[in-house]
Amino acid sequence: MYFAALLARTEDGWEASDTELDDVETLSDLADLARESAGEDDDTVLVFIEQEDSWFGIVRVDGEDDPRVYVSDAAAASRSSYGELLLTDELLGREPGDDDLDALDLDGTEDGEDGEDEDESPDGVASADAVPHGPVGDARILDDLGIGEKELRSMSDDALGEIADALGAADVLETVR
Repeated sequence: MYFAALLARTEDGWEASDTELDDVETLSDLADLARESAGEDDDTVLVFIEQEDSWFGIVRVDGEDDPRVYVSDAAAASRSSYGELLLTDELLGREPGDDDLDALDLDGTEDGEDGEDEDESPDGVASADAVPHGPVGDARILDDLGIGEKELRSMSDDALGEIADALGAADVLETVR
């Protein structure tokens, strides 16, 4: 079970709307959806995504700027199709499209390797594609809105409610929950 909402800051305050992510396939699609919900082209829109209290994500779209992303627990989010939208190669510090298949020799080792995989965990599972446990992304995503990095990283189970409350948008968010 997941919850997704758009929170747009307008000159009249915050406006919230729930949203379905079934047709959203990429972070770019999600940013376009956020921009469509903005009243003005330069409005700030926050996309809140939460999955069964195991992780939450925030995507911030300011006008035509690239979206900024914060995910509270990348490992938990990676097990969700909605989390995978947010966990881009760039966010995880990977080279885009780097799947390491082009560098494999016929014997199964990478070019220049002797068969020992330094990125392999003791149980034999390769960790090159491992997603880190814990938060990833721009932890300062809400600094100018009054929620600092330390505060964001220490949010409780109802992080989205706490964030909305700090923004003065708890009532509008609650109407779409």
